[in-house]
Amino acid sequence: MSFLRFLGPPLGAPGLPPEIAFLAAEGVDAALLRRAAALAEASGTDAATALLRAGLMDEEPYYRALARALDAAYLDGPIPLGMGARFPDSLSLGMAPLVLGAPAPAVLAPRGRQIAELLAGRSPRGRMPAVTSPTRLRAALFAAIPEAIAGYAVDDLEAKAPDWAFGSRPLGPALALVALVACAGIVVFEALPPFLAMILVVAAQTLFLVMAIFRVGAVFVGVPTVPPPIASPLSDRDLPTYTVLVALYREARVVPRLVSALARLDYPAAKLDLKFVVEADDAGTIAALAEVPLPARFEVIAVPDGRPRTKPRALNVALPLARGELLVVYDAEDVPDPGQLRLAAEIFARAPARTACLQGRLVIDNAEDSWIARCFAIEYAGLFDVLNPALAQWRLPMPLGGTSMHVRGLMEQMHQGDGGYHYERCSMQSSEP
Repeated sequence: MSFLRFLGPPLGAPGLPPEIAFLAAEGVDAALLRRAAALAEASGTDAATALLRAGLMDEEPYYRALARALDAAYLDGPIPLGMGARFPDSLSLGMAPLVLGAPAPAVLAPRGRQIAELLAGRSPRGRMPAVTSPTRLRAALFAAIPEAIAGYAVDDLEAKAPDWAFGSRPLGPALALVALVACAGIVVFEALPPFLAMILVVAAQTLFLVMAIFRVGAVFVGVPTVPPPIASPLSDRDLPTYTVLVALYREARVVPRLVSALARLDYPAAKLDLKFVVEADDAGTIAALAEVPLPARFEVIAVPDGRPRTKPRALNVALPLARGELLVVYDAEDVPDPGQLRLAAEIFARAPARTACLQGRLVIDNAEDSWIARCFAIEYAGLFDVLNPALAQWRLPMPLGGTSMHVRGLMEQMHQGDGGYHYERCSMQSSEP
C-alpha cells in the first residue's frame, strides 16, 4: 500500500505550530490558536492535542479542516474497513485499510505530532488516504470486528504470556481433588490418637494467633499516612501523560457525580486521557453519559459483548488504547482527591525504577448512613491506615485494591516477562460512598 506525498508548503499563520497553523486559513480565530500554542508550550505537548483536549475546538471540525488541508477525502459516514483492520494495531497507528473500490486505499486518524508530519509532506508516496477522526475510526473498528475485540480482551494475555494468565482450564478436576484431600484429612484426623490430634489443633490455633499478633503489631508501627510536602514539584511540562480508566456497568445513577469528581482533577488537560469503559448493551449507563456534558478529554468506550462479563475484561479492551505513561483505575463510586494524579506522578518521578505501582488510600465517606457502611469504614481504615502502611514499612508484599491503583511501565514489564514489582506506600486519598 502506498500513499501520496503532500507537496505544498505548510499552510497557515506564521509563528504557530504546523499542526494548528493551517486552521488560520479556515477562518479559526487567531487568538484561539495562539492560546492553544501557549497551552502546548506550557504543558509540553503538541498544539493539536492542547487544542482538542482543552475543548478549544471540537474533534469533528478539526479533522474536516485537516482533510481539506491535505486535499484528502473526509469520511463522516460508514467507514468500509478492509480485511487488514486489526485491534488494537489500527487504532494505535491511527490507520486502517479500506475495502477495494473505496475512494482511498486507507483511512487515517492521526494524532499529535503525526499531524505535523503529514502536513510537512512526510507521508509515503502514492494515493493519498482518506481522513477521519480518531473517534470515528474507533467506532468503525468496533462495529466491524466486535468478536475479534472481545476475543482479544479474553485470550490475548494467555496467548502472549501464558505464565501470567490463569486461563480457562476446567475447574472440575481441581475441585474434585480438593474435596478428596479434605475428606481424606477428616478420616485421618478421626483415626489419630488423641495426643496427635491435640497437637494438630494447637498448631492450627497457633497459626491463627500469629496472624492476629501480626495485625495487632501493625497498629504500633506508627507509619504516617500523609507524605511530607514535596520541595520542588514537577512543572506541567515535566508531568507525564496520565490515563484514567473507569469501568462502569449499570451505574447510571452515579454518572453525574463521577464526571464532576474527575473533572476536578488538577492535571494539565492536554496530558489527561480519561476513558469510561461500558458494556455495549448497558443502555442506561450509555444514555446517562450522553446526557452529561463531557469535557473534551473524556472518552466513552463501549466494549463488545463477550464472556466472561467482568471488569478485567472491560479494562483489557481499553488498556491497549491508553496513551499515558502512567495509568490509574477508578471505580464508579470513587471521588479522588483533585491532587492525586500530580502526587502520584511526583512519587513515581522520585521513586526507584522498580517502583511499579502505587496504591491510593481509600476512605469511606458515608459511614453514618447505615451499620453496613460503618463496618466498611472500619475495614477500610484498618487496611489503608494501619495494615498497608505497616506492610510497606516492613518491605513485605501488600494487597492492592481494584481502584485508585496507579501503575507505570506495566506493558513493558509484561513484554519483558519481569514479574518483580516493588510496592511503594502512597497515601493519595480517594473517598467511596
